[in-house]
Amino acid sequence: MKKLLSIPVVMGLLLFASCNTAKQTAANDNGKIEITIVQINDVYEIAPLDGGKAGGMARVATVKKEQLSKNGNTIMVMAGDFLSPSVYNSLKFEGNRIRGKQMVDAMNVAGVDLAVFGNHEFDIPEADVQSRINESKFFWVSSNTFQKKGNEILPFVKNSLPVPQPFPKAIIRTMTDKDGTTVKIGFIGLTLPFNKAPFVSYTDVFESAQKYYDQIKDSCDAVIAITHQAMDDDIKLARQIPGLALIIGGHEHERHYAKIGNVYITKADANAKSAYIIKLRLNKKDNSLKLKADILDINEKIALDSATNVVVKKWTDIANSSYASLGFDATKVCMQTGDPLDGREAYIRTQQTNFTKLIVAAMEKASPAADAVIINSGSIRVDDILQMPVTQYDVIRSLPFGGSIMEVDMKGSLLIKILNAATKNVGSGGFLQYSAALSKDNNGWSLKNIPVDAGKTYKIAITDFLMTGGEANLDFLTKDNPDMVKVYPVFTDLNDSRSDVRRAIIRYMESMGK
Repeated sequence: MKKLLSIPVVMGLLLFASCNTAKQTAANDNGKIEITIVQINDVYEIAPLDGGKAGGMARVATVKKEQLSKNGNTIMVMAGDFLSPSVYNSLKFEGNRIRGKQMVDAMNVAGVDLAVFGNHEFDIPEADVQSRINESKFFWVSSNTFQKKGNEILPFVKNSLPVPQPFPKAIIRTMTDKDGTTVKIGFIGLTLPFNKAPFVSYTDVFESAQKYYDQIKDSCDAVIAITHQAMDDDIKLARQIPGLALIIGGHEHERHYAKIGNVYITKADANAKSAYIIKLRLNKKDNSLKLKADILDINEKIALDSATNVVVKKWTDIANSSYASLGFDATKVCMQTGDPLDGREAYIRTQQTNFTKLIVAAMEKASPAADAVIINSGSIRVDDILQMPVTQYDVIRSLPFGGSIMEVDMKGSLLIKILNAATKNVGSGGFLQYSAALSKDNNGWSLKNIPVDAGKTYKIAITDFLMTGGEANLDFLTKDNPDMVKVYPVFTDLNDSRSDVRRAIIRYMESMGK
């Protein structure tokens, strides 16, 4: 039987000390105190995007410092998803995969104080997750997400400290202002149980939230939930626990704001294109709490913090050197004008978007002899909208795994099986994007308005990953399938666009401007 080991729910002041160490002076204490929270979530890029106009951890660091200069009781919170997905995860530094190392480095210097797991944290191997935890200088709180160790289920642990620190299921921070007003703010951390990595175990989000809220509520002046889950679930949580002061949320990549009863819910834009500045004003004399949340666009109007920018530049140089070795020029613009390209997961895993249509068109141009092309939506990991101008780096980060475009001859029976199987993958990375020439009606699949003949051979251009059989419900898609007539050699010449799907996209974009 698996055993969930318990640890102290609340970590003491030595582990999460206040920024402001003013001594209580009861005679001057007015009973009022303001707490500032800088919120970011779903950040995969340390450098500014959109031609340098939006985001950037160096700008986030400036925001944190500016707020801290106004109020010593300021903390910065990361509401999950920062280790993955990222183009850096496929790159190496000093012989090891980077896998979020650049992000933790930037967060440490930028001044992140507290973080929760996002579901994408567990895209990377357990050893890398542990390394990133050990490297982090910020605190973590995890109320429903635990580590599997053999037959035991344990809290994740930061073991780089002199005394290993298990992640608390709830945490209380004591803050004191200049006149001596002291409050205790409690935090619980919740993650949607989406990624079923073998080293991770989840307890029910709502049961865990209720349990740890109940355990700390009487010891706190306010309790805040930091969550990484869908907005609908945050709304459900607010209704379930109306005593929460605030839900700091992640997971969606667009800003959200709601007030459910007295519970505020905030979510910022992904990749630090915005941050929420949240002010909690507590009055100990009448036990009241007022909250004000303002969204701040992180753009070129905000200066780059010099210390954080050094870290950003270090990792950017490392990445650019790696891209150059693969034949890419990360800073080069490949698409100057046009509508923003929609690569958001919620859309590309359920339907076509202008970005997926462009990718399919690029593959078709790279493989003109193919009857149709197929790519899985999981190859597209940007989960963002690409603004113009689009650089080669934007393409690289959109499809971080790259991979060649393979050409294969297959029986129509196999093509039909692939297309039918993929209909089960709506909402997941196995949802397929394919040529507009392929269509389905009540009579089955057609190619260029002609029914696909089960006995006929078709030439299909397909990504190399799909040919491994590793995609959901497509395990039969391998070179050994009896209906696979011929698998052509992989294209390795960098002059051939089929050598890397990203190269095909970049060249297609460049051709559009001519």
